[in-house]
Amino acid sequence: MDAAVARFKSLGFPDQKARETAANKKICARFETLLDAFNPSSTSPHLALLYSLASTATPVAGSTHLMFIGGAIISEKLKSSEQVSAAIKFCETVKDSEINVAAFNEVCGVGVEISLADISKGINELFITKKEEIEKKGHSVLGILIAEMKKKLKWANAATVKEEVEKKLTEVLGPRSAAKKPADSKEPTKNNVAAAPQAKPTIAEMAKTFKFVHEGQLSQLHKPGENPQIKPVLMEEHLKRTGGRVMTRFPPEPNGFLHIGHAKAINVNFGFAKAYDGFTYLRYDDTNPEAEEEKYFTSILETIRWLGFEPSAITYSSDHFQRLYDLAVQLIKKDKAYVCHCTGEEIHAHRGGDSMGPRSECIHRSRPIAESILEFERMKCGEYAEGEAILRMKMDMFNPNPQFWDLVAYRVLFSHHYRTGDEWCIYPTYDYTHCLCDSFEDITHSLCTTEFTLSRESYYWLVDALEIYKPVQWEYGRLALTYAIMSKRKLLQLVNEKFVSGWDDPRLYTMAGVRRRGFTPEAINAFVRELGVTNSNSVIPAERLENFVRDHLNEVAPRLMVVTEPLKITITNLPDDHLEYITVPNKPRDDSMGTHVIPFTRTVYIDASDFRENDDPEFFRLILGKSVGLLNVPRPIIAKEVLKDNTGKVIEVKAEIEDSFKTKPKAYIHWVAESEKDNSPVRVEIRNYSNLFFHPNPMDKKLVPGGWLSDINPNSLVVVNAFAEVGVRTSKVEDKFQFVRLGYYCVDLDSDVENGKYVFNRTVSLKEDAGKQ
Repeated sequence: MDAAVARFKSLGFPDQKARETAANKKICARFETLLDAFNPSSTSPHLALLYSLASTATPVAGSTHLMFIGGAIISEKLKSSEQVSAAIKFCETVKDSEINVAAFNEVCGVGVEISLADISKGINELFITKKEEIEKKGHSVLGILIAEMKKKLKWANAATVKEEVEKKLTEVLGPRSAAKKPADSKEPTKNNVAAAPQAKPTIAEMAKTFKFVHEGQLSQLHKPGENPQIKPVLMEEHLKRTGGRVMTRFPPEPNGFLHIGHAKAINVNFGFAKAYDGFTYLRYDDTNPEAEEEKYFTSILETIRWLGFEPSAITYSSDHFQRLYDLAVQLIKKDKAYVCHCTGEEIHAHRGGDSMGPRSECIHRSRPIAESILEFERMKCGEYAEGEAILRMKMDMFNPNPQFWDLVAYRVLFSHHYRTGDEWCIYPTYDYTHCLCDSFEDITHSLCTTEFTLSRESYYWLVDALEIYKPVQWEYGRLALTYAIMSKRKLLQLVNEKFVSGWDDPRLYTMAGVRRRGFTPEAINAFVRELGVTNSNSVIPAERLENFVRDHLNEVAPRLMVVTEPLKITITNLPDDHLEYITVPNKPRDDSMGTHVIPFTRTVYIDASDFRENDDPEFFRLILGKSVGLLNVPRPIIAKEVLKDNTGKVIEVKAEIEDSFKTKPKAYIHWVAESEKDNSPVRVEIRNYSNLFFHPNPMDKKLVPGGWLSDINPNSLVVVNAFAEVGVRTSKVEDKFQFVRLGYYCVDLDSDVENGKYVFNRTVSLKEDAGKQ
């Protein structure tokens, strides 16, 4: 493996990409075969397409016809990833037969040259047919137009098409930021005002875009009806049932809470189907009753709906237990499955053991069909204890793909099932269940992460062995974040060992955790859609997600003033009973957000960090003998005197309010008034969260030799008791606010707002210059 990693890195692959490729036996073998045959340099324009071929080829294209497609890339007959994808599909249809070169060239667009004039003509025709939709949806229709052009001119340069569609859309609608002008308004000219730059889309707009579907690898996926079947009639019947609609599914195991990686899976599956007016099922993969609990079923659906999606139907693998069992019997009758009594150690040894040596078939593999049927019935009737018997699929123990080494289809498990009770004591495995349920539900695109790449061939093997409809499996890269743990087992350990308060602890990147912390569904959806979809696994800096959250909260969060380290300010030239009410905007310069009213009195509280007793030319807030502005108060105050306790700590500042502005203050600070009539200030609890781990990757044994638990930051939660202005009383659980000059905060579920108890979680800090004073 080390030699392969070094070879791939010499070709310019980043370290992580090189290691991922080398670790995938099938992709690595294909890619090295192509490298040995064609010897491309690190600067070769063909390298990326050769890798695309190695990583996306189907079984036939990746073996029998690998060199033919590779040669077409090197000879520049295939110049784009779209053409390589078409070549793979073509080779899959011809299977092991000799390739008809003329047919291959026609299907793959070999020699087809599409000029800029052809593209422009196609765009003009498209804009005529889509006129009403363009006028209605404006610039948001861009992705749809690009996808239509790809259908219209399949072999056109994708970058040129995108550029020309954008240009035409701007020509028709004007720049994205330009508002509709009155009929008599003048158009900008070179002597007039230049057109405004295109505005950045809002987070809410980014959360709804289908750009990630219509561009990149998702845009290259097959259309319903294009995936070949072992019998053509299977596709005919499938299309009758679906009407040719795209069908996807999100199939979580209900044995834990979803995490941020699942947000990508949800957007990919629901987003892809919605982009093509299709359907998405939520299917609970409930085949492991030992770990499944009602709270997980409930939380999964709540999370999907919180993100803004609604399943077309909610299904369960357990809906199909009887049918799955019947097909297992059929598989045995076809001599494609057998009951095995080997121990786990024996199975491991048959598969080559730790040394990955020669593989061998177990003694039960050749037992008579009738005997396996009887033994399987005995398993079903509970005559075997757990571990004494399993049903295995009779695949190919000598195939280089481990997913062909006679996978387990059924095991004995005496566990009460959440839905079926004690009806069954044998349960199907994921490897057996998943593809069959996809087939039962007429899924067109079985979208999953890349750890299932090797499972694609076994997926196809099983549905073909049973001669039922075959969906297409396609893999995309997983999403992971720095400073985060995604493993359910490790998350459970953090919860059980009380390192965190629960699955919804705001320091975790579970979906329940980030929701409680105050992340918005719009920010999460925008984040994962902006990342796009590729075959590469990615570890994204957590700060990047926080930026999306910060940007969205900046757009939608009302402002409140909260003082975390209160210092009393007495304005001595105001009467003791002075009370006035000030109307403040919920968001400055945005009248649509409304206003609220706060009291202003003789006594106010500011943050202690906003006062210094001694002069400092770099400090622009309150200094003894100098003035500062109070936010939303028309006149500044000037500090006159300090009172200290017996330790020398300043506990009060005597100040005066100026009669009028002599000069504009250099700075304004936030404050909260003391008003008995208004029960101000309002006491609140603030929970300031930071990263749970010290290192971006707590699993890195070089940086964290003591193990990942030793990397936990004991100061990742700091609790502060603070004073808040009266505007906080309008809040309810999960409301979000910007605490002026502090950060963005969310009302925690530990609050009891009806009885005046307020707990706030820091969502993200403000984006400020750390050196600013």
